[in-house]
Amino acid sequence: MKVSNNQANGIHIAYIGGGSRGWAWGLMSDFALEKSISGKIYLYDIDFDAAKANEIIGNKLFSREEYKDRWQFEAVDSLEKALTGADFVVLSILPGTFDEMEYDVHAPEKYGIYQSVGDTIGPGGLIRALRTVPMYEVIGRAIRDYAPRAWVINYTNPMTICVKTLYEVFPDIKVIGCCHEVFGTEKLLVEAAKKYLGYPDTLRREDIEVSVIGINHFTWLNYASVNGDDLFPAYARLASEYAESGFNPAGEDNWLNSYFECSNRVKFDLFNRFGLIAAAGDRHLAEFVPGDWYMKDPETVKQWKYSLTPVSWRKEFQLRKKKEESRMLVSGEKEFEVKPTGEDGVKIIRALCGLEDLITNVNVRNQGQVSGIPLGCVVETNALIRRDSVSPIYAGQLPPELNGMVNRHANVQNAIVKAAMARDLEMAYRVFINENRMNLSLKDSRELFDTMVEGTRAYLGEYK
Repeated sequence: MKVSNNQANGIHIAYIGGGSRGWAWGLMSDFALEKSISGKIYLYDIDFDAAKANEIIGNKLFSREEYKDRWQFEAVDSLEKALTGADFVVLSILPGTFDEMEYDVHAPEKYGIYQSVGDTIGPGGLIRALRTVPMYEVIGRAIRDYAPRAWVINYTNPMTICVKTLYEVFPDIKVIGCCHEVFGTEKLLVEAAKKYLGYPDTLRREDIEVSVIGINHFTWLNYASVNGDDLFPAYARLASEYAESGFNPAGEDNWLNSYFECSNRVKFDLFNRFGLIAAAGDRHLAEFVPGDWYMKDPETVKQWKYSLTPVSWRKEFQLRKKKEESRMLVSGEKEFEVKPTGEDGVKIIRALCGLEDLITNVNVRNQGQVSGIPLGCVVETNALIRRDSVSPIYAGQLPPELNGMVNRHANVQNAIVKAAMARDLEMAYRVFINENRMNLSLKDSRELFDTMVEGTRAYLGEYK
């Protein structure tokens, strides 16, 4: 990599999960819109054909005159080939298949436990962790052996567990976990500033200054301002005025038309309970609190105006339809559409190359940036990112009632990593019954655990 005149050229990026039809395409689009960096991206995926398709799609995009020759893509058949000489590593894998995820999300419904996402916490998140940790051990060792100085950007969920595993395998790894959930809350703060403080429509989320504190998907803001104006009073008005009806800038009932949208009623209720701004989507937040609050049953979910995301939809849209879209992009029947994703991944790469300073939210181990959570736990706060440096920004401490909730989840996530690294199903079961949502008898919890383990057995060959 060569950096000069506000340009970084010859960057080597290893993309693990390079057959992705979501994050990979988004990064291609953001790279196309960024003129200051260029290089080569090596795509590795256990599905080599999917990576090869992305090689063709990426090279077609960067053969277009307006983006010509900025990036080259090459599918490779081993981690060693992808990683050797890498400046950056991007991790975006699906741990298992949607068949396993179907057990994660839907098996607990027989016992009255509903999950809106099922990939981070809850019974689904913990079982997903059992198959994710061994994969990340392999990836972590490969980074240690072939690209020990590379910066690693993780997008895979369960975020906290993925990042924690990488630290356990390779303590000196330079890894950050990136999540866009905070950005949606910043956009909500923009609406509050426009609605109650008279800010113009040109106000952007990037104009909002926030302090982020918590763990991934159970993240909070304890500071928010714009141009020196405290945004907490404006947000309080929004949370009060729309506590019952909900508020969505994209349309009041948009949550009915998209599994990923919500009316922000859960966020508003959490603010009215605790006085801090919950900074993730309602689908994620609801999984971290007692189940009866927002997810007792599908009718309760509907009343709170968000959605349970069925895995059948993921199979249809994220698998079948995206596969067909990939085929059309490869064949030329469809042209790749370049549009900004709103993600910070490319900005982070620019900053780490030394082209700009950036403050954004990241997931890294706690070095003291969050008081009240044990050191070494993976936490989410802001960090200052500059040339070859990520410096977490001190965020303070959550109020005792929230700190206790966050610590419980942090302890469970740490414990499931330990159980998975030991390949010990009995230890994993003991963690499972301590999860926040597991209000079941020992008989039922054992039965559910065994059912879910059988559903993901293909990925648990080393477990005892």
